[in-house]
Amino acid sequence: MKELQKTIGYEFRDKTLLNTALSHSSFVNECKTKNCVSNERLEFLGDSVLGVITATYLYHAFPDVMEGELTKMRSALVCEGALCARAREISLGDYLRLGRGEESGGGRQRDSILADAFEAVIGAIYLDGGEEPARKFIHKFVIGGAGEVDPHAIRDYKTALQEIVQKNPGESLSYRTLGTCGPDHDKKFQVEVLLNSNVIGQGEGHSKKEAEQMAAKKALALMGIER
Repeated sequence: MKELQKTIGYEFRDKTLLNTALSHSSFVNECKTKNCVSNERLEFLGDSVLGVITATYLYHAFPDVMEGELTKMRSALVCEGALCARAREISLGDYLRLGRGEESGGGRQRDSILADAFEAVIGAIYLDGGEEPARKFIHKFVIGGAGEVDPHAIRDYKTALQEIVQKNPGESLSYRTLGTCGPDHDKKFQVEVLLNSNVIGQGEGHSKKEAEQMAAKKALALMGIER
């Protein structure tokens, strides 16, 4: 726990909050201690805190960007694929408390578990120290972790591609999973995007959603819209 707190740059006054943030429901189901609680409620809180702080940042940072584009930027920052990537950067999976079945099934690298735990940590920081340390954590690991934030650097490529295709009646998009590669702890999905029956892009990612985004990005590049 000391190592994790050093990594995230925040020391908890109430260590039980951090323990709870790292406790998956599978662990709680096997736990015989009465006070053992899962991170689901902290995840709920953290999701709301993350949404407000991210939206506030985008609102002030981009005064000339319209609501629709701000929504896309926020979604790209806080989607499951982005959050599990941030969780991996701080090795959050190493500290999770999992049940035996989830442990043996590769739960420490499961995207949904990592993203949920990351939000739970945000909720725990917020309860322990208030808005300011939560804001610092989010700015460092979510907003700063995504690189330079601008309306073009952070995109929902799938939505952008869909909007282009919809302008042509009769055209349709679909995504097809080709398979997976890599070891269980670092598995990547391979996906292709088709315009009608023609492949226009392929992508890889740690989740199907991330792979689909990368495939859409390649398709947009093929159209000369994205680099």
